[in-house]
Amino acid sequence: MNSDRKERAPRNRTLTLSIEERQRLCQSLLKPPIPQSIGSLVDRIICADADSTIDYLPRDFVDLLILDPPYNLTKRFGTTTFREMSLADYERWFEKWFVRLLPTLKRTASLYVCGDWKSSAAVHQVLDKHTIVRNRITWEREKGRGALRNWKNASEDIWFATMCEDYTFNVDAVKLKRKVIAPYRVHGRPKDWEETQQGGFRLTHPSNLWTDITVPFWSMPENTDHPTQKPEKLIAKLLLASTNKGDLVLDPFLGSGTTATVARKLERRFLGIELDTDYACLAAKRVEVATSDRSIQGYSGRVFWERNSLDLQTKLSEIDSGLQSVLFEESGSYGTSAIESGSR
Repeated sequence: MNSDRKERAPRNRTLTLSIEERQRLCQSLLKPPIPQSIGSLVDRIICADADSTIDYLPRDFVDLLILDPPYNLTKRFGTTTFREMSLADYERWFEKWFVRLLPTLKRTASLYVCGDWKSSAAVHQVLDKHTIVRNRITWEREKGRGALRNWKNASEDIWFATMCEDYTFNVDAVKLKRKVIAPYRVHGRPKDWEETQQGGFRLTHPSNLWTDITVPFWSMPENTDHPTQKPEKLIAKLLLASTNKGDLVLDPFLGSGTTATVARKLERRFLGIELDTDYACLAAKRVEVATSDRSIQGYSGRVFWERNSLDLQTKLSEIDSGLQSVLFEESGSYGTSAIESGSR
């Protein structure tokens, strides 16, 4: 992946690797043999084949498992190509390595598995045998090619499952802020919505149909050249819902590193496995960037926003910042007075 040599438009913000960065970041990757201690694996990226690595991972150390395996279609990922197979063969392929991951999970762990319409049925069959399937999320993809003799493929699935009845789900952390179209009032006051200078807004409970996700593209700083990169906003929803700060997230098909990047931004720990060296280095670079830049497009003020609402988020953020500044100054003056009073 010679992404640093590809000619790009001046405004293209796609994240790339220079030769020097690749050499440096390659030194930070873990390679077989894999350390046996959990401490040696925290916040690390293993550059190896997941299938040959799974059996060497510790037991009972993962709070959340994120799985984004190759879908059942022929596609090239860096230096390797995954080839389409029958649905039955895909199910066998998936189950063969999936069951070997289960011992790494804590009893209270949750898991999410990504798929499309061609692989989703097989994923469900396997999950239903080995876990408690809770839901299927369907999210709308803006991108996609039209077809002359079929419906355009513009959605993907994420299966949500747990290992037992005792699991984490932070519903208040994943609410969506929507603009109120038909404001309803009781005695002249807003009912279940908030009135602001920028309009009326309502915090809505998260559903299993997501229409607020934007697939990364050239003008987004999170964009990379990985062919199936997941949006940071999508992964942020999964992590905020099913983990708490300090929990560990495992992603054995790390790709360009979205799970690891979002984990760093949200103060979770991570372990990622990626076969392709260039993608693993790209993931390591994204984690480095996330240490100083914790912004997630579509998530601000501790809530998720509808698509195409960036200008509105910015305006409300400026208002909030101004209010916090005033409150800080007031509390600072009160604090000074209190200290002076106490010293007398």
